[in-house]
Amino acid sequence: MRVLVVEDEELMAEAVAEGLRQEAIAVDVAYDGAAALEKLAVNAYDVMVLDRDLPRVHGDEVCRQVVAQGLDVRVLMLTVSVTVAERVAGLSLGADDYLPKPFAFAELVARVRALGRRARPATPPVLERAGIRLDPHHRETYRDGRYVSLSRREFAVLEELLRAEGAVVSAETLLEKVWDEHMDPFTTIVRVTISGLRRKLGEPQLIETVTAVGYRLR
Repeated sequence: MRVLVVEDEELMAEAVAEGLRQEAIAVDVAYDGAAALEKLAVNAYDVMVLDRDLPRVHGDEVCRQVVAQGLDVRVLMLTVSVTVAERVAGLSLGADDYLPKPFAFAELVARVRALGRRARPATPPVLERAGIRLDPHHRETYRDGRYVSLSRREFAVLEELLRAEGAVVSAETLLEKVWDEHMDPFTTIVRVTISGLRRKLGEPQLIETVTAVGYRLR
């Protein structure tokens, strides 16, 4: 899953971003509405965590642009506003969910993951295929009942392969969904991560390389 955090308070933005990264979620950050629109124009995000009170371009306008352009991103709006009328106004702009500040980080993660499941064909909270059981909420992975310890990136790559339900996922898609915008597009990190996953999941091998196309989970 890839998330865009849009927050003008830099310390809060970085804290939220780092917390989400600890949950094996790829995160980019924008500190104002104009920068958010620029990133949305070039990157595909599953979820945007959007502060409502932003400089340059207000969060309300960012939300309007998302709807007007038909972007396939779910919007979780953050604000200090607490009245029902203000929450309703935010949702009426096209936001998918609303979380008032201050908030519990665990709740933020839960809402982001719930929206991420809605950003693509519906999938269950716990993913299972070919003897693999992956629980994003608890960050646990099992193969045939055996616990498998994975790095954040390995976990995120496996999650994307499971969500594809046997379809081929290109290296470019994995790079986009698992790493942030600062990653070199010519890196071999996807291949290296897949190699580590195969080793940890053990025999028989479940991740198949489709030459010149990508990877799939058998």
